[in-house]
Amino acid sequence: MKTACLLLGDIQREWLQELYKTIHSFKPKFIALHFQEVGGKDYIVNMGHAEDFFGSLESNENMKDYDRVCIYVDKHFQAEGFTALGSMYFIHKTLNNIYQYDFNAKDFKAVSGHNKYMGSLEGVTTVEKEKFPRHFWPDFKWSRKGFMRTRWIIHNQGLDLVNVHLFHDASNLTACESSPSIYSANRKNALRYIINRISDNRFTPQPFFLFGDFNFRLDTLNLIQHLSTTAEVQTVRKDSNDKVEKIICEEKDNDHQVLLQIEEKLFAYVHQAYFREDNVSSLLKYDKEAAAFQDVIREEDITFPPSYPYSEDYTKPTQYMNTRCPAWCDRILMSHTAQEFIHRREDDGDHGIVYNTLGPNVCMGDHKPVFLFFSLRTTHH
Repeated sequence: MKTACLLLGDIQREWLQELYKTIHSFKPKFIALHFQEVGGKDYIVNMGHAEDFFGSLESNENMKDYDRVCIYVDKHFQAEGFTALGSMYFIHKTLNNIYQYDFNAKDFKAVSGHNKYMGSLEGVTTVEKEKFPRHFWPDFKWSRKGFMRTRWIIHNQGLDLVNVHLFHDASNLTACESSPSIYSANRKNALRYIINRISDNRFTPQPFFLFGDFNFRLDTLNLIQHLSTTAEVQTVRKDSNDKVEKIICEEKDNDHQVLLQIEEKLFAYVHQAYFREDNVSSLLKYDKEAAAFQDVIREEDITFPPSYPYSEDYTKPTQYMNTRCPAWCDRILMSHTAQEFIHRREDDGDHGIVYNTLGPNVCMGDHKPVFLFFSLRTTHH
């Protein structure tokens, strides 16, 4: 299973090559691809390019052994419920025992052929899509964030696959005012809403995988305090309204070198390698948002660097942009019941379980796609 933000332009070819290389390496029987922000920020202009992207992926020679395909792309941007989510599912020709749920008929049906739905998705009965209600956060701009669910039976195991896009941090300065931040609290409400919706009594609850762009961020306030332990911290305010405009952390000696500067859309840390190198375990101390859901959700151990915000400069595939504090925005989470049917043996040359980023040394856009490879623990293989 994989998650990715949709890319357009020059990066697309390399992005697809990395995907095909990964598929060739792991040889999965079932592939779930979840995309967020289809068409990008300028989706009205780019939606045609997005359609071409999905079409080229569906018809590529590398995917020829996947004889059944289901594609759901919410691209009807005039609609009030527009989420810009896209989900693609590829089923290998050797995988026979697979069914998809019809939420209208409340029954599972065999999957055959190529099933492509691109538009508002209203009336498509094999997918559930929802934009977060406007009344959730009246003080914030209503955005395209939401979720999309499909339900499957694979080798007698029922499961929900949920494409997720939660709210981002609009301002770095606001994000570091409190711990947890106001944005973190909003995401917590949104994720709890999704879990409640997919677990309610409209349908029989199933084990589930939630994957997409959760926009989880590090605990910025505590991280800044850690990074600036030996620094002098200055707060620069606007004359007009006394609002914080910049936070500058300077070394006390060394000619007062600026260690860290934070503005609304700037997070410039002089030792950027701190986020890129073998420092995952110490950084994970500040990754707290998923922990609030330990009662219902599990995640495989993270061993890869933060998945966002990578440079979109083709020549700098491992560098972060200095727009946001690097964070593990892109995740694959699962219910406790789903974790129970993951097969954990590593024999017969099996890859076991792999939770990692796609294209770590290639420019993949500002998000590195994250993937989870595993085998189902089933009674029939």
